[in-house]
Formats: sequence, structure tokens, C-alpha cells
Amino acid sequence: MSAPALRRGVRLVLDRVRGQHALLYPEGVLLLDPVAADVVQACDGRRDAAAIVARLAEDYDGVAAADVDALLSDLTRRRLLGDGPPATPERPGGAPAGGAAGTPWPRPRPTGLVAELTYRCPLRCTYCSNPIELGRYTAELTTAEWLGVLDQARAAGVLQVHCSGGEPLLRRDLPEILAHARGLGMYTNLITSGIPLSAARLAALAGAGLDHLQLSIQDAGADHADRVAGGRFHDRKLAAAALVRDTGIALSVNVVLHAGNVDRLAGIAELAVGLGAERLELAHTQYYGWGLRNRAALMPSPAQVAAAGVAATDVHRRYGDRVEIVYVEPDHHTGRPKPCMHGWASRQLVVTPTGELLPCAAAAQLPGLPVPSVRTGSLAAAWLDSALFNAFRGTAWMPDPCRTCELREVDFGGCRCQAFQLTGDAAATDPACRLSPHHATVRAAAAPGPRPAPVPRRTR
Repeated sequence: MSAPALRRGVRLVLDRVRGQHALLYPEGVLLLDPVAADVVQACDGRRDAAAIVARLAEDYDGVAAADVDALLSDLTRRRLLGDGPPATPERPGGAPAGGAAGTPWPRPRPTGLVAELTYRCPLRCTYCSNPIELGRYTAELTTAEWLGVLDQARAAGVLQVHCSGGEPLLRRDLPEILAHARGLGMYTNLITSGIPLSAARLAALAGAGLDHLQLSIQDAGADHADRVAGGRFHDRKLAAAALVRDTGIALSVNVVLHAGNVDRLAGIAELAVGLGAERLELAHTQYYGWGLRNRAALMPSPAQVAAAGVAATDVHRRYGDRVEIVYVEPDHHTGRPKPCMHGWASRQLVVTPTGELLPCAAAAQLPGLPVPSVRTGSLAAAWLDSALFNAFRGTAWMPDPCRTCELREVDFGGCRCQAFQLTGDAAATDPACRLSPHHATVRAAAAPGPRPAPVPRRTR
């Protein structure tokens, strides 16, 4: 790399809550020590590695070129650095991540907030993970309440906000919410179907400081895609992608894989690359909400999963030098549970449209654990002290075989909601794990069998 610089969609901020710098990017936060922060600050698209070493030598003794090269290589591998000047200038509202550093918390501070702004959506996707009983979520948080949530989140340490739904573009106050988050120094990510997007609306979002947009597509062609989405939406999604590309906002394409589209994985990837995506996430269905309701219809066969793995490898080979490819395997078939949320209440939290505070989007279903709310308590109190957030934090709660497993700090015991759905016990070893005494339930669910017609998501 001749002259490294931050890639489009990556920002360096000073987090005053933690008293350290952080790199913010589409799906993550990387906290930096002071020397690493100085290296990144020197990556201005003009200096080469030798010039960066010389710049550090002005402030530090004994700077080793090999150490700097190793850091630059690691950040390049993570797709945080690229070659040449930054692709886009800093947008308005790029103040350092504010808040005052306080006394150390007795728990890890959260870094990410999933803000489920609404469950309203024009699509009827059969794999939707939103709750089935949407009538419970009509009393949505007001604009002022959401701004208060963001204030509390930043004070707690949150550096990244994922505006999700449903379809968050149905909230007319979305630019105001984004602008407030960006004004607090947080990274803003919009997860959308793209259907309500127009050039004027996108310009407003860009002006509010939107860092990154994740666009969902259902399939490679309109016929298949529109059948899943429940309307003639595919071409409108392609138009939305073109708008994002022309605006210069960093773009990811998200695809949920299932029995009905997984055989066209290669064509889907080709479409996403053609749309100008810088990141492509190919993730097998997670069975919550409507996805759980339609599991028998959505579950791919073992042969389909094997073929998809081969196709994903080929997609990496063909496009991996241009696009970040993320392939999420189906844990029902692999025998390995997914590391849900990187550990229960360790990095992220969710706020639902009505203000419920959750460690993950599906946690409200777990029995015996009262769900805290921003309307009756604080975000910090829920994160630190609530029974729900502390129920499965760390490893002390784990039964065997998780308790003695060498991977317990890697997969964190798997998914608590999936364990509850399949066994009736949220503390059970995730049945997706081949070592679970309940693994037979997953094998049975993943076995080939009659495939019923899927039930479309109800819109109200």
C-alpha cells in the first residue's frame, strides 16, 4: 500500500466516555490504544509507510517500522484502510464522541445500539424476524423520546447506532434522529428495504450525517424476489441502490438465504457487486418471529447448504478483492452455534419501537425475566442491574457441556432465544451445538421433509 487512508464508511473518533480513540465502521467498533490511534491519524492518503514511521518518531522513541507495517497490514485486512485519499469528506456533525469520562462501570460498556424505530413495513417477507404480534408495538416512541434514548446510549458508551425496523424510512423524523446521533459523535447505519427512498429523502439523510446504508434484497431476479417480498419491489430496490451509489454513502447489500433462494447464491452476489456494494452479507435465515413460524418452508436441505458453501467460496474468489464478503453459515446444519451478539449483554443492546430494552431482538419472549423500558427506567440501569441483562452475561450461568468447553468464550453458549424455542429452557446448551443433549431437535428440524407453503408477514 503506497499511501493508506481510511476507507469510505470508516471514521476515527475520540470517545470521551472511555477516554480513547475508536475506529467506527459498518458492522463494528475497534477501540485503539494511543499509539495505534496516532498511526491511524497519520494515514492521510499522502504519507507512505516510511513517512508514517517518521511522523511517529517525532513523538515516540524507538519506533519500529515492522510494528507499524504489521498494524497497517491488519487494518487493511479488516478493510478499514485503503490506498489513496479518503473516498468521501467528513460529513456534518462529525464531532468527537462526546460525554464525560466517569467512574469505571462494573460491567463492560455497550458499543452498539440497535434502534428498532418501527415494525411497520411495506414488505411481507416470510423470513422476517419481527414479532408476530405487531399490535403490541403501535405506541411508538416519539421523536423526543428517541433523542433521549440516544443521549442515554452515548453516555453509557454506545458508539454506533443501527436504525432498523420494520422499515425505518417510514419514520418521518428519521433525519432528525440521525442528525442527533451524529451530533453526539455516533456512527449511523441505516438498515432498509429501500422502498420509500427517493433522491430528496436520501439527500436529507446524507445531510443529517448518515455514514452507511444496508440495503436488503431478496433474490437475483424480480420474479423470485417479488414473490418473497409480497409485491413488485425488486426494481425499486435496484433504483435505491443507484441513488446510494450516486450520493457516495457507503453501501452494503444484505441477503437472507433460505430454501427458496440459496441455489442462486452466485447470481445474487453478482447482482450485489453490480449494484456497487462495498460489503455483501449472505446470511442464512435465523428462525425468530415470522422466520420461526415458517421454519419448515424456509429450511434448506443439507444438499443445498453444502452447495451454498461451495458457491460462497467461489464468490470470495471472484469478488473478494473488491467487496467484503460475509457468509453466515446455518447453525442448524453445521453443529456449531452462532456467537449470538458476541455474548449476552456484552457489546450491544436493542430498543424496540415502544421502548423495551433488550440484550437481543428476540429476548422479550424469555419467561420469568421482566423487560425493562426506557419509559419507566434508564438505559444504564437496564444494562447494569436488570435481571434480563444479567441472566446470561459471562459464563457462570452455563451448564455442562458449555461450562467446561474450551469454546465457551468464543460461541458464548450459543443463542439463548433459540435454546428456549427448541427446549423450553433458555439456560440450556444451544441445540445447534453438536455437544448439546438436545441436538437431535435441530437435526430433526434440518432433515428433508414436506415443505409447506410459507405464511407471509402480516403488515398490521
